[in-house]
Amino acid sequence: MRLGKTAVVLGGSAAGLCTAGALAPYFDQVLVLERDELPAEAEHRRGVPQSKHPHFLLNSGRRAIGALFPGFEDDLIAAGGLHLMPSMDAAYLDGEGWSARKRSAMTMIYSSRILIERVLRDKVRELPNVEIREGFAVSGLATRDGEVAGVVTGDEHVDADFVVDAMGRGSSVGAWLAAAGWPEPEVRTLDAKVTYTSRWYDLPSAGERPGSWWWQHLVIMPTPDKGAHPDEHEFLVNFFPIEGNRVIACMGSWGLEMPRTTEAFVESARRVRAPLFAAAMDRSTPTSEVHLTRSTGNKWRRYDKLRTPPKRLAFVGDSICAFNPFYAQGISSAAGSALLLRGHLAHAERLDDRFSAAFLAAQRKLLNVPWSLAMARDQGYACAVGTEKAGEWKRRLLSAMSGPAFRLIVGAAREDDVVDEHFAKVFNLDESLRDMMTNPRVLAGLLRYRIRAALGRHRIPFDFDARAEPPVTDYSPAGSR
Repeated sequence: MRLGKTAVVLGGSAAGLCTAGALAPYFDQVLVLERDELPAEAEHRRGVPQSKHPHFLLNSGRRAIGALFPGFEDDLIAAGGLHLMPSMDAAYLDGEGWSARKRSAMTMIYSSRILIERVLRDKVRELPNVEIREGFAVSGLATRDGEVAGVVTGDEHVDADFVVDAMGRGSSVGAWLAAAGWPEPEVRTLDAKVTYTSRWYDLPSAGERPGSWWWQHLVIMPTPDKGAHPDEHEFLVNFFPIEGNRVIACMGSWGLEMPRTTEAFVESARRVRAPLFAAAMDRSTPTSEVHLTRSTGNKWRRYDKLRTPPKRLAFVGDSICAFNPFYAQGISSAAGSALLLRGHLAHAERLDDRFSAAFLAAQRKLLNVPWSLAMARDQGYACAVGTEKAGEWKRRLLSAMSGPAFRLIVGAAREDDVVDEHFAKVFNLDESLRDMMTNPRVLAGLLRYRIRAALGRHRIPFDFDARAEPPVTDYSPAGSR
């Protein structure tokens, strides 16, 4: 059922494109208004500076985008995206050393952010009633009798029956609403001072790579060592594969200074706690400068708490809830909100205050899953600031417990298929951490692993020497997936 003549989406990034797909069945016309001129191919643009860093497309996001745009995943892989099983295709350094390779419940699609958006743009342009208007800077909202009636750009007024804010972290829609008489929403924040820096490389051809390079993705987690060590041992490091036989070398940290120049980047890479990262960079050809990002704080604008939220307006992506990018939740959360919006539109008879309240309540429940995961880690850092900063006793507890708890779950997942399945669901935003940690079968698996570990009875080895090559052996139990 059509719910109106025109819907307007503010922003043509991943969140806005997913939203256009959600709106298309319910409006005669959908206009996507984007400030930038959009490239025809997979290229960087000013409005998405974070495209120069790695982006994981979590399974929940893959499914949501696939529901909005059937064939998306096939098109992404056809364009060069890589369908991998991280537990088999990634060399993963956690704890004191490398983890063993084994089959698991989780697969992922690897690609650059710019390729994801290019494929999304192609899918959106296949929709006959969707138009992307480029170079279109919106300067305000038009409102009438407690509802949004359109948008303003310069001297032009675009009428709309429904508007969606997908303008990202820097969205001005909240200020425009305040100027029109709505109260400013409560804003929850937590900035753990995450900074990350990336550089792009061309990989050597398959025939030129060392025989020990069985892996495609390299991950080095921060050290658990509490003694004196270089700052670089605290870095979270990725050698992240993307399309076109390329990788993004990325280093990030909580509260530390990160290298800004190519020389400093290479020097820091040589001090991380596994020499394989710098060695892989040395064998590859750099194709970019160093890109650094500091805008990484968690921020949730609680429009759901307004007594009378504006009618005919919704928010998708970072415009309502932005996360620490380390946790790879942004695109998948935005796609999930867009799919949720489509479901509410499918059952709506009119876009009244009941619709707005119902959607915001359902979206709050959806966003609480990734938000809680981000809080569980970021609240443990002394450098964190914001409304959600934990009290000192809680911060110390989280700081002391989060690392060992994570390693316990990872260790149990190596040896217990049920723990592995639920851990994959939590990582991919298909299950909350609370639900996982109150599941009796998961708790039993964690306890069993802890007892076996205390007795030295591990089924699968781990902590292989971090200074050596990660082991190629497949330690999957017989008869596993």
